[in-house]
Amino acid sequence: MLQKLDDLQGIKSFRLVKFFTFSSLVIMFAATITISALNAHWVRNILLEKSKEYASLLVENLNHQIISRFMLPVLVRYREIRLREKEQFLLMDKVVRSTLHSFNVEMVTFYDENNIISYSFDQTRIGQKNAGGVHYEKAMKQEATSRLLQQGSFLELLFWFPQETKIITFAPLRADKQISPDLADRVLGVVEIVRDVSDDYKKVFKLQGLIVGSCFIIMGILFIVLRFVVKHGEKILEKRADERLKLEEKLRQAEHLSAIGEMTAGVSHEIRNPLGIIKSSAQLLKKKMAKLDATSTIPDIIVEESARLDNIITDFLDFAKPKIPDLHPCRIEEIIEKNIAYLSPRIEDHNFNIIKEISERLPEIMADSAMLHQAFLNIFINAFQSLKNNGCLTIRIKYDSGSIIINFIDNGEGIPEQVLKKIWTPFFTTKDTGTGLGLGIVKNMIEAHNGTIAITNTETRGANVEIRLPA
Repeated sequence: MLQKLDDLQGIKSFRLVKFFTFSSLVIMFAATITISALNAHWVRNILLEKSKEYASLLVENLNHQIISRFMLPVLVRYREIRLREKEQFLLMDKVVRSTLHSFNVEMVTFYDENNIISYSFDQTRIGQKNAGGVHYEKAMKQEATSRLLQQGSFLELLFWFPQETKIITFAPLRADKQISPDLADRVLGVVEIVRDVSDDYKKVFKLQGLIVGSCFIIMGILFIVLRFVVKHGEKILEKRADERLKLEEKLRQAEHLSAIGEMTAGVSHEIRNPLGIIKSSAQLLKKKMAKLDATSTIPDIIVEESARLDNIITDFLDFAKPKIPDLHPCRIEEIIEKNIAYLSPRIEDHNFNIIKEISERLPEIMADSAMLHQAFLNIFINAFQSLKNNGCLTIRIKYDSGSIIINFIDNGEGIPEQVLKKIWTPFFTTKDTGTGLGLGIVKNMIEAHNGTIAITNTETRGANVEIRLPA
């Protein structure tokens, strides 16, 4: 089963955080690009609509000024309008420029009824024919049109940041009642106005950049928050999955141990009765042999091996059917002291050095002191078996986050990695004698107190047994 769990851990499972990170980045990047494109489109439309309204008012004002300040005076004085005459052209130019002053108009062009340019800021264009195109035809039908003209490099136009942005408006030039009531609203020609709106467009583009940048920042913050939430959720899922595997393993082990326990209980009863008879007979034989042959050790060997066999049966029963702890208030440091006192002859014989690092004001815990005494005794014995003469065993006890933490750290040779992987496997042992159930019994005792036990190697040398018990 442990091997299967190792195999499961070795398989690369689906990583929710990595998938979420990749998909979120792609979606947010695509969303931001889409917002930028839509925003640029909306900006162009809004700028164009506002420019149409602005140009309409500008044309209306220019139309009124031309009629009142140019056409009427010219008709009164010269009886006809001839812009080729220098005096009339200069008057027309004065009226137009004074009317459009400070309106950031780059070019003004007038087309007569025959689609011939009769006036323009660019005097080289005057007299050109059929230069109005489709927009001129629409204006002659009293339909004003505007279009956006942008100039710049390929990258500038691609990223909607052109060097120049202009609005070109074609609008009809209408007659007024002041000229003749019969000619009211008649289209006399077409005016073309070119306005440079680069500064306005750049301001709007900066606003657009702020909006897109804000979207990136907000999406980034949202991404970080969501990633943290998903990461936390994944940890919870992994923790629950680990707990589920552990529970399944405990359930299987419990079922296995239950079967062993039933078998062991029946077998031990059948073995212990004759074993007791053998032991009693050996003791009686020893008394009789003392009279006949005092040097004989056969009865002693029989008694000793009978006792060892009885201990093995006890280990089987303790492992197969763990005892339920009798909880009462007790102190861990007092139990450790009893263990040290009990093992003091062995400690003195091998000159072991016991170092105690016990925190002050440790709380009492609810536990079975006799059961913990037995568990700690097994750990002490295992540690002593790995130590040489003059070896050192450090015992650290502290309280942290609602738990009492006990560490047994020796300076022995440590535990080989291949042994460490199988150390909790029932009946596994590296010794010539023993059942391989000692650590399993200790683990059952600790887990019966809702605690945990872990065995690792230290960074330098030796092993570290860490036990956590709820306080």
